[in-house]
Amino acid sequence: MQQLPGPMLEILRYFNTTVQLDAGVRLVSGQVHKKDSEWHLCHSSCELLDAGKLSAWLSEIKTWLDSNKNDVVTLLLVNSDDASASDLHSQFKAAGLVDYAYTPSSQTSAPSSWPTLQELINKGTRLVTFVSSLDASKNTVAPYLMDEFTYIWENPYDVTTPSNFSCNPERPSSLKNDLSAALSSNRLPFMNHFLYQTVLSLEYPNSSYVSTTNAPSGGTGNLGDAASKCKQAYSRQPTFILVDFFDKGPAIKTVDNLNGVTNAVGRTNTTAASQTSSASTYSNVFKGLVQLVQQAQLGSSPSMGEWVWAGGDWGSLLGGGITL
Repeated sequence: MQQLPGPMLEILRYFNTTVQLDAGVRLVSGQVHKKDSEWHLCHSSCELLDAGKLSAWLSEIKTWLDSNKNDVVTLLLVNSDDASASDLHSQFKAAGLVDYAYTPSSQTSAPSSWPTLQELINKGTRLVTFVSSLDASKNTVAPYLMDEFTYIWENPYDVTTPSNFSCNPERPSSLKNDLSAALSSNRLPFMNHFLYQTVLSLEYPNSSYVSTTNAPSGGTGNLGDAASKCKQAYSRQPTFILVDFFDKGPAIKTVDNLNGVTNAVGRTNTTAASQTSSASTYSNVFKGLVQLVQQAQLGSSPSMGEWVWAGGDWGSLLGGGITL
């Protein structure tokens, strides 16, 4: 995908996956956990947030691909409970997605030339899947499941100050702060651009600043300036951009600017009413979780009902099973 016309956008989502894809998002991620001998999408723990079975989410993506035959979707699975390639393959097979998957020429190194979007479309391999992490030496059944850091490098993701966004590589560790090595490795550049805040060691998205963080211009740490800076540093555009809350900014405006898109066709806009609702939810959900942590730190014991309430609200925020 080095020849892609520009970056794909991924987000922490308030809307479900189908709505996100309809709105133009082309990279979606999920955190995979094992629950009751089945693979689920959960946030940190399935006790905190269980958004359902992995196979059901993958089926939703297949349905969307079937209705949008000229589009390519990339998945990034965070392999929290060390699912094997066989475990994950069974989920893709159940969802009917195996035949849609792009398979690289090598499992141990990034290809010297990535296919273009049109080449993927022409071959019917419109699903690109990265897994963080997966032991390639044990993956004999599903070579389409690509170990993330064999094929991708990322800039820092743990940013709490708007002025501290950086274009330098941080992961994999072998490439940390070595931009020249990262670029020459043929890995795809993955640009993280989201802001955290911390209360009592709990790290969560800075929703109060997100309209600036995701903005195409204006304000310290805005996405537009950061993307332009990284494009200059890389002498190419980042392939992927990861943000929180894509409807704020709006983040997709920056991606359109990078891709030279002035009049996108076929997108479904999120409604003003939904945006208003999401803004309220951003504020209330994280405030509620922080308050519970503060109570626990002070020695009180919040009831299970309070934790379930907060987890349920967080589930509403995340929508179709997508993780932070």
